[in-house]
Amino acid sequence: MMNYEIFKEVVKEKFLDYMPEKYKGMEVVTAPVEKVNMTLDGLSLREEGKHISPTIYINDMYKRYQNCEDLEQTIMGACDVMVKAFEEIPPVSVDSILKDASERVVFQIINTQQNKSFLEKVPHREFQDLSIVYRVVINEDKNGIQSTKVTDELAGRLGMNEEQLFKCAAENTRRLFPPTVRSMNDVMKDMFLKDGMPEEIAEMMIGEIPPEQTLWVISNSKGINGAVNMLYENELHDLAENLGSDLYILPSSVHEVLAVSSEMGSPEELAEMVVQVNMEAVDLDERLSNQVYHYDKDLRKLTLATDTPNKRLDGIVAEPPLVYDSKEKSR
Repeated sequence: MMNYEIFKEVVKEKFLDYMPEKYKGMEVVTAPVEKVNMTLDGLSLREEGKHISPTIYINDMYKRYQNCEDLEQTIMGACDVMVKAFEEIPPVSVDSILKDASERVVFQIINTQQNKSFLEKVPHREFQDLSIVYRVVINEDKNGIQSTKVTDELAGRLGMNEEQLFKCAAENTRRLFPPTVRSMNDVMKDMFLKDGMPEEIAEMMIGEIPPEQTLWVISNSKGINGAVNMLYENELHDLAENLGSDLYILPSSVHEVLAVSSEMGSPEELAEMVVQVNMEAVDLDERLSNQVYHYDKDLRKLTLATDTPNKRLDGIVAEPPLVYDSKEKSR
């Protein structure tokens, strides 16, 4: 079986051989693509005079190759994905992205430590151990949301500095993706009902948990990048007032955070749970933080409640610095 680097070169060389005839004149381009929490090897097809192309990831292709051990099958499957993506890609131009972009700039929050390289290339501002970055919504339909990241280059073309991006995004994010705060009871009930469970059985399965003892899911109406709603203080304050206590905020993923009464446990214990769930149940590109946050309902302020050593989200722990021992040298 080929190692990854050889596989990458072979895919680049042979990819067009398996594409339909109308794509044969295009150029195969491979380049690193910085995603949330990771950098992947992207593959796209470039046609002269056109700038928009779908991107697929060689990393994903290699995983399939490792499973099936069939190079031809792997490349053919990737080509099918590429063709379908070309057929579904909306007619987007740079000009269409720039037009009215100030009405479509929205927030995204990502982990600062895990995305240092990415943050060097985009307008951003820090928020606790996270960073606020910006995206422009291009299209939204039943299949999802298409958006593009605001890089330093795109911000320049938009004629917007970071402060202007922030002000626009603060308004647009709430308008385009309204915040939602739901009890875990309601979320679980909806899941059971969608699976066809009768309502009375669903309610019996959930039981009655007092509000101050339940988890609250903070997201948005689309369930995509909903963790940004921890930036909006009003929803946190209303929930804290309803529970009659401060809150601990647990970063479930980039799509949602969980809130609990501060009387539900120590932040250190909650952080241990967050780390375990991140490493075992959340994909790397969806992890937000290993820390827990505290919302003070009287001060109306959100701060870090923990400072765990697991700053990175990929499980890599920095080695401790070497300590110079003068006694060792004298021996």
